[in-house]
Amino acid sequence: MSAKGNGLMGWIDARFPLTKMVEEHLSKYYAPKNFNFWYFFGSLALLVLVIQIVSGIFLTMFYKPDGELAFASVEYIMRDVDWGWLIRYIHSTGASAFFVVVYLHMFRAMIYGSYQKPRELIWLFGMFIFLALMAEAFMGYLLPWGQMSYWGAQVIISLFGAIPVVGDELTLWIRGDYVISDATLNRFFALHVVAVPIVLLMLVVMHIIALHEVGSNNPDGIDIKKNKNEEGVPVDGIPFHPYYTVKDIVGVVVFLALFSVVVFFMPEMNGYFLEYANFVPANPFKTPEHIAPVWYFTPFYAILRAVPDKLLGVIAMFAAIIVLFVLPWLDRGKVRSIRYRSSAFKWLLVMFVISFIGLGYLGALPATEGRTLFARIFTIGYFGYFIGLWFISKNENTKPVPERVTS
Repeated sequence: MSAKGNGLMGWIDARFPLTKMVEEHLSKYYAPKNFNFWYFFGSLALLVLVIQIVSGIFLTMFYKPDGELAFASVEYIMRDVDWGWLIRYIHSTGASAFFVVVYLHMFRAMIYGSYQKPRELIWLFGMFIFLALMAEAFMGYLLPWGQMSYWGAQVIISLFGAIPVVGDELTLWIRGDYVISDATLNRFFALHVVAVPIVLLMLVVMHIIALHEVGSNNPDGIDIKKNKNEEGVPVDGIPFHPYYTVKDIVGVVVFLALFSVVVFFMPEMNGYFLEYANFVPANPFKTPEHIAPVWYFTPFYAILRAVPDKLLGVIAMFAAIIVLFVLPWLDRGKVRSIRYRSSAFKWLLVMFVISFIGLGYLGALPATEGRTLFARIFTIGYFGYFIGLWFISKNENTKPVPERVTS
């Protein structure tokens, strides 16, 4: 970087703080030196966001948000547009990849306590990103105008009708009509392409700024800012650039290799990424035998179905998401990392993971008496994690935490 006042960079810095921003967020942002595998997923989430935006821009050039033409325009993209099939598969695979890396990113925060003080706001921004991502995925799911898109939207939107007093008016407002129609498709297209991405990008910027303000957590759960040398540099920190930018490139290469395998060899992923019913045009007069959301919504859908009463089911489904927002205040422990936490915490976390995966699996299958019973057990396990965490974390029997980070 040229000094301020010299050359092109000096000219830019006099008018825009480019060098200052690069130093604050890259070359002079000191991150803990013991980042491991779990710290790839934050940068990968940013990569997938870029992939989705770029591929989405190309898709909007040929897609028609019209009830009569939407499905045909998708077929046109797949069959007649040069490399249109590739762009469509990149976008559809990217949607699932986004949730894979975000779920793993959230899990890393849970095992290392990255939501605890002083990082509560980082977690809250992350959860709002998760909400915006769910909204973005749901609205984009309707756009192909296939059978599962149509009926999946019909089922999910109808759930809002269970809300007392305002339910019917709310569902009418969301649909823009008395049924899922051209009006619904148009407003979902506008929200999916313009409104929600703007909110998503703003939240991502705020998430990163908040992270760099308090500093990154690490597998030991130690604040590296507490130990600094004479120059004010954390002794257990290294500059994010070039060390972690190079490290992240390794993760990016591996991710793109796996991503390419899915795109070129199994984009439908046996019906989990692209349902077979969605290759049939939407038909309001023919209901599919089994209606299920895309895999990344199935844990919450299983919770909904596990509760017999419709209103209580809706409340339980939304509570499963809302409870994640209050996680920083449910965990009253003084130790962050799972490395030094009690066996009780580890068993609670194992129960949560098993319950979440179990709910996801059951939510993709038709409901039976036996599956509903297991869904109820897993629902108890899901919420049991948060309840148990509240009780055990106050007086948890933890291991001694080292003064400095370990390799």
